[in-house]
Amino acid sequence: METGNTLKKPTVRCLLALLCCALWGSAFPCVKIGYEWLDIQSVGSQILFAGYRFFLAGVLTFFAGCLLEKRFMTVQRGSVPYIAGIGFLQTTVQYVCFYIAMSHITGTKGSIINASNAFVSILLAHFLIKGERMTWKKGAGCLIGFAGVVLINAEGISGGVSFMGEGMMILCTIVYGSCSVLMKLISHRGTAMAITAWQLLFGGFLLIVIGFAGGGRISGFDGKSAALLLYMAALSAAAFSIWTALLKYNPVGKVAIFGFSIPVFGVILSGIFLGESFLSVQSLSALACVSTGIVLVNLPGGRKRERLEASDRVGNTRRKE
Repeated sequence: METGNTLKKPTVRCLLALLCCALWGSAFPCVKIGYEWLDIQSVGSQILFAGYRFFLAGVLTFFAGCLLEKRFMTVQRGSVPYIAGIGFLQTTVQYVCFYIAMSHITGTKGSIINASNAFVSILLAHFLIKGERMTWKKGAGCLIGFAGVVLINAEGISGGVSFMGEGMMILCTIVYGSCSVLMKLISHRGTAMAITAWQLLFGGFLLIVIGFAGGGRISGFDGKSAALLLYMAALSAAAFSIWTALLKYNPVGKVAIFGFSIPVFGVILSGIFLGESFLSVQSLSALACVSTGIVLVNLPGGRKRERLEASDRVGNTRRKE
């Protein structure tokens, strides 16, 4: 219970959510670098690359969880279908779409589309989770935050549209936004580490199978490419574990809104590692918009609303027990 109380603190929630988004933001340049270093071009190889990353992330999460929880991490038999379903959607389906899309569009355009997952999460939470209603502050926060995303990537919006590029990234966004809500709904079925480990292992294994079935092959690993893959696996393990824990103890909207910061981190880190320009009035203005949106969504509501939300959470907890 102490962990839950800590993760509910606004400062802790903010710092951990931003850490997750910074890690995910670094994935955009990492994927592009990995494609280049390993000469990955075919769809099968792209999916296989994703499979290696996420299965390894599951292995890392599993062993870390066993050490932290001082036990062999298992989940109840009745929870297996739910966790497998999350693994299929959040890891397999989402990243099949993501990795294909990233080979057809720029990281800039991909980050614009991908950032809209916060809209999907907050909107679905309004309909599916009691006590998480859309408010003017959430709506305004989403609009201002997304305006920042568009602003920082304004030059990357132009260009044609294709199903394999923009279409796949839109599907990825819908799946990811939906999974944030679904993860909240099944969070009582195990610890954050256990749910994360098993869904990554299952989803990553399916990606590997699909990649090989699609004719994917990856060779030429050396020290730097192996280190890159290990980093990408570690960032997924850490980010998904922390994000799952945050969703378990906080309203979806107050966590999902931080997703708008992912492309900001992506642009900055792409500038650092890929040599792209990012220090400008445009970038700083976008950062201000994203920050404002995050603050708006996380502002405390009125006392009546806070009591109602607290009552709903207590009721939900009792029903789960």
